[in-house]
Amino acid sequence: MPITRADHQDRPGPGRAGVSGWKPAAAGPVEKGRLTVRALVIRHDHASQSGPVGERLTQLGYDIDELLVVPEGRHHAPAVDFTFPDPTAHDAVVVLGAPWSVYDRAAVGPWIDGELELLRTAHAAGIPTLAICFGAQALATALGGSVERSPRPEIGWTSVDPVGPEGPGPVVAGPWFQWHFDRFTLPPGAVELARGTVGPQAFRSGPALGVQFHPEITEATLLSWLDLGGRRQATDHGVDPDRLLAETRASREETRRRAHGLVDAFLAQVARS
Repeated sequence: MPITRADHQDRPGPGRAGVSGWKPAAAGPVEKGRLTVRALVIRHDHASQSGPVGERLTQLGYDIDELLVVPEGRHHAPAVDFTFPDPTAHDAVVVLGAPWSVYDRAAVGPWIDGELELLRTAHAAGIPTLAICFGAQALATALGGSVERSPRPEIGWTSVDPVGPEGPGPVVAGPWFQWHFDRFTLPPGAVELARGTVGPQAFRSGPALGVQFHPEITEATLLSWLDLGGRRQATDHGVDPDRLLAETRASREETRRRAHGLVDAFLAQVARS
C-alpha cells in the first residue's frame, strides 16, 4: 500500500470470549441460538478496508467491530495516540495493512507498541488472528520474528507458492495482490505456509495466520491507494497503475472467491488449533 510522506516515497501501499471454546463453522453461518460472535478488525488507515475478508466473516455470522488507528486527517503524520482494546473480548482478530513500516518508529510512533501487545495477548489467549501485509509483519514481530527491507518491492498480482506441511493448506497458489517494500522473518516455532521470490508469504503460529499479500483488495481500495501516492509510486517502479486497475477489475469475482476461501480455511485449519 502506498505512502505519500516525502521522506518515505518507497514505502508501500491493510464475539465474545465467554463462548467457551466454541468457534463458528468454517464454511457456514453461526448456528441460531448461539451467543453473538464478534470479530475485531483493525484498520490502520482510512484507505484500507476489509473488503471480501470482512464480507465473508459477516456471511459466517460474525458481528464486525472496526477500529481505525490513524484518521484521514493524520495520514501524513500517523504518530497518533491510540489505545488498543483487550482482544479477548472478541472471538477473532483481523489486522489489515498499512502504508508504513513496523520498524519505522519515527513514522508510526508509540501506537505500534500497543498493537504488538494486542497481538501477543490474542496469541497467548488462543484468539484466532488473521494478519495481512503490515499486519503480518506486526504479528511476526510480536511473536519474536523481525521485519526488514525487502530486496525489491512487490506491486501487483504476484505468484505465491504454498510450501510446508503436506496436504492442502489455508493458502492456495497465487496470483495474489501485493503492495509492499518490506518482508518478515518467521517467528520461533512458526510454520511457513507460502513463499514468493523475495521471501515468506504466509505463516502459521498457533491460531494465528499471517499473509504478506492482500486478500482484501478491491478496485475501490486500490483506487484509494493510487490517489494517495500509489500511482506515482507504481510508475516509479515500472508498474502501470492503469493496468493494475484493469487487472483488479477483471478479477473481481475470482478475488472475492479466493478471499472467501482463505477465510474459510483460516477458520477451519488455523483457528481451531
